[in-house]
Amino acid sequence: MPLEDAKTQVDTAFTRNSNRGYAFENAFGGATSFLRRTYSKDLTGVDLAITGVPFDQAVTHRAGTRFGPRAIREASSLMPYDPPAGWPTNPLEELSIVDYGDLAFDYARVQDFPEALTAHIRGILKAGPGTVVLGGDHYITFPILKAYAEKFGPLSLIHFDAHSDLWPDDDLTRIDHGTMFYKAVKQGYVDPKRSVQIGIRTTTEDYLGVNVITARECHEKGMDWVVAKAKDIVGDHPTYVTFDIDALDPAFAPGTGTPVWGGLHSWQAAAALRDLAGINLVGGDIVEVSPPYDTTGATAIAGAHVGYELVCLYHWAKTQR
Repeated sequence: MPLEDAKTQVDTAFTRNSNRGYAFENAFGGATSFLRRTYSKDLTGVDLAITGVPFDQAVTHRAGTRFGPRAIREASSLMPYDPPAGWPTNPLEELSIVDYGDLAFDYARVQDFPEALTAHIRGILKAGPGTVVLGGDHYITFPILKAYAEKFGPLSLIHFDAHSDLWPDDDLTRIDHGTMFYKAVKQGYVDPKRSVQIGIRTTTEDYLGVNVITARECHEKGMDWVVAKAKDIVGDHPTYVTFDIDALDPAFAPGTGTPVWGGLHSWQAAAALRDLAGINLVGGDIVEVSPPYDTTGATAIAGAHVGYELVCLYHWAKTQR
């Protein structure tokens, strides 16, 4: 970029005149909005809002995902220079996307957190945009699904994870990142027959009717088979995609709270997300990125790429609606 052009690019997270377009500025400086999108609370005319939820008080093991949204945003600063590889459309040019900032909540009042998050997402959806959420531990998906189900009815869920998060728990006051999909099914936020979990490599006694594709099946049958099966399950039903970074093998994403060996390779995740184009995606999230357990930053980089793919999937779905 010529120097004279650089002088006009003064931190586009604040100065861009449009919510569309690339960000030709130094990746190592400036505000770390997601994909260097404009920070804004004004949702007028916005298609998609990126928002962070720095919550990690539901974990069963290692905390640290409260730093996930910040790390994912920073990692994404390398990405908004070119069209997304492998996609026939370009959401940075064709969608109005803003970084809506993080959910503000009182960390000392954990019991108030679920409704605060549901209200946060409900407000965005009421204004018109969809959301891509940067977590945070995986519990956050439960209050998010509540807001989405209020608008769309019971959703199809595509869930990338090492764990099913379907362990029994009928106490809605418990805040636990291993039981929230049990509750989501029981509360009617998710239609289990139209939902699928991908990359599972732990044992659950009862999957409540949710379709399961294990990590071994991903490796042995291939991602073409996985994607075809997932698309057949969700059909054209309104679909939410949640991606727990521990769906990836710890070799590719060590910075997470409950790592399990035998997971997806990064290329498999990339192929799956891109080939899911055509599903009726209404929202999604990337969760469980825990930067303190990865000094290389590789996990946050993977999280940023997942987030970008979710943006692309949302754009593709929007062009079909």
